[in-house]
Amino acid sequence: MNKNHPPEVSVIIPTFNRAHVLTRALDSVAAQTHDNFEIIVVDDGSTDNTGELLADYRGDIRVFTQPNRGVSAARNLGIRKSRGGLIALLDSDDAWTKDKLAVQTAFFRDHPDALICQTEEIWIRNGRRVNPKQKHKKPSGMIFEPSLKLCLVSPSAVMMRRTLFDLKGMFNEEFPVCEDYDLWLRVARDTPVYLIDTPCTIKYGGHDDQLSAGHSQDRYRIKSILDLVRVGSLNASQKEAAVRVLVKKARVYANGCIKRGRKEEGAFYLQVAEEYGKETPSC
Repeated sequence: MNKNHPPEVSVIIPTFNRAHVLTRALDSVAAQTHDNFEIIVVDDGSTDNTGELLADYRGDIRVFTQPNRGVSAARNLGIRKSRGGLIALLDSDDAWTKDKLAVQTAFFRDHPDALICQTEEIWIRNGRRVNPKQKHKKPSGMIFEPSLKLCLVSPSAVMMRRTLFDLKGMFNEEFPVCEDYDLWLRVARDTPVYLIDTPCTIKYGGHDDQLSAGHSQDRYRIKSILDLVRVGSLNASQKEAAVRVLVKKARVYANGCIKRGRKEEGAFYLQVAEEYGKETPSC
């Protein structure tokens, strides 16, 4: 990488107790064929040897530390400290192919009106390459409605113009998971999310410390949809689709709460389903 100021791209890597995989992520960025970028690592209160590992990269990366506040706060801090006109996110347990930044910066040069794009991915689960299921197939363009059921944008695969955050806000720091789902829905409501049909992102899964393993994701997806519906910023078609998914998820989540003895929480989500189900009779 060179030392141009400001860099064209700021790469933001949040990390928490991931020293065992962080080197892989960092080295994949250092190996990029595109060289006009900076690397910002936000250490979210790690208690392992992350600090020692990062010291070995001194001079090549910018490091910021904070008490453990979660991935949203870590990404937001990195974005605020960044200097590039383009922002690329990389989770510390993922990696990139060497042409990832080159492919996406070329896309933005060719599409000056685009605000966000993502690449295709290679999935590795428990050390073996697997094929994503059909439901995970990434659309391109106006993707709001297909994104309601599950997140179809990967943080490690996206690149954005920094102006996107001025328009749409940043990651919701109240969300321990699904913070990406929440932001991408806010974006996709009126902004195309373009797909580059080249697998430049390597996503590793199956390990015990994945954030999604310890939380009910649908609880936060429900909140995200509910916030959008209540704000009143959706068009009629978007609102109808959002309410359908909201009601279905709220009913399923409520029943799960009740089965697990969380009756008060279950009653709340049943009430949400009943209230919004009236707006869409077929729900």
